[in-house]
Amino acid sequence: MSKVKKMTLTSVIIAITTLTSNMVYIPVEFARIFPIQHLANVLTAVLLGPIYSVAQAFIVSLIRNMAGTGSIFAFPGSIIGAFLSAVLFMKTKKLFWAFTGEVVGTGIIGAICCYPIATLLLGQKAAVFGFIPMFIISSCGGALIGLLVLKLLLKNQAMQAMISKNSIYKG
Repeated sequence: MSKVKKMTLTSVIIAITTLTSNMVYIPVEFARIFPIQHLANVLTAVLLGPIYSVAQAFIVSLIRNMAGTGSIFAFPGSIIGAFLSAVLFMKTKKLFWAFTGEVVGTGIIGAICCYPIATLLLGQKAAVFGFIPMFIISSCGGALIGLLVLKLLLKNQAMQAMISKNSIYKG
């Protein structure tokens, strides 16, 4: 797939994620959890790879924060999850590992990285592992939807050929 097509697909995913994440979110204390972001991270990780996946996660987080519809916690969670999802998928070519990378990257590593943001930047009292339950629930839900969408797309032979031809997915 050409760079222009990859950037176009990334832009479309960014637009859809930004628009729909406002509709589907889970408010928890001073954070908002967006499962749609995890869906987008898994799709982008499998279809486009780590660079585009991380770019998509960063841009969506930035737009949501600038629009006042997201939280600063979106940055570490979504970016780490997108990166780990893409790297694990690239190494294994297994959809399960894209799911696992998103859940571990966002749900555990990203959640732990939110602790200094909460305590130092926002002055909130938080436990080091306090974000993990919220982030794991959100990332599991969104990543599972992404996994199911990819499995459905791969059942269709025309879509499978297009995905295999135009993505890093060659399985």
